[in-house]
Amino acid sequence: MSETTAAPVEIRIEGLTKAFDGHQVLRGVDLDIHAGAFVAVVGGSGCGKSVLLNHILGLMQPDGGRVLVADPERPDDPLLDLAALDADRMADIHIHWGVVFQRNALFSGTVLDNIGLWLEEVGHLGASDIERMARRVLAAVGLPATPDFLAGRVEALSGGMAKRIAIARALAMEPRCMFFDEPTTGLDPVTASQIQDLLLSTHVDDREGLARTTIMVTHDKDLLYRLRPRVVMLHEGRVSFDGPFEEFEASRSPIIRPYFDLMPTLHQRELA
Repeated sequence: MSETTAAPVEIRIEGLTKAFDGHQVLRGVDLDIHAGAFVAVVGGSGCGKSVLLNHILGLMQPDGGRVLVADPERPDDPLLDLAALDADRMADIHIHWGVVFQRNALFSGTVLDNIGLWLEEVGHLGASDIERMARRVLAAVGLPATPDFLAGRVEALSGGMAKRIAIARALAMEPRCMFFDEPTTGLDPVTASQIQDLLLSTHVDDREGLARTTIMVTHDKDLLYRLRPRVVMLHEGRVSFDGPFEEFEASRSPIIRPYFDLMPTLHQRELA
């Protein structure tokens, strides 16, 4: 999937560094992600993928460098430095972002409760509007929008259905950007394939036909083969590759090739 650099920058990372207990995880990451990009962040365990994602989401503060993001409400304005934003301004940004965590982060309750929480708390929608939005996003992720399903408990859902609910919940806020952390971890091959297709379909806003910015952390080689995103590989805390999947797959680099061959094992290890 190609990315046009003519699009404005959505996220810019400049010289990002981070250490924990003296262990340097990020050693100066520089990266531009343009609006509408579909990006997969890959790399061996401990290379800093999740740490990078958490910095982009503003959940961690960098030791050095900056994470800059476009203002969703004023996209033509200069990029915002996340470290300079207060909690209220950060919340304004997060309203326009959808995040699907590795273990889904669903809470005990009904399907409607999970989808409707932020619509009520942040969007200030009433019950009828929340139910209407819930039906729309459930249909978008291939789940029934019946009263019985909306009233069903999420604890009774299969892993694949729970993942779909997590994606539906993220879509309900009509996000400008979508973030996924290991979206196919813990799923059987058939369900993983369905989620891969779902990631591609949710990349595009079905009402306006505009591509969202989508960033995912993954070890799933099958996902890369099917979706062919821009691949950003981290190695020893730095970007060691940034380009189309086809070039990543064909590379004979002594850094890329061993990792590429090991990806199925690493993905299975995440499932354990």
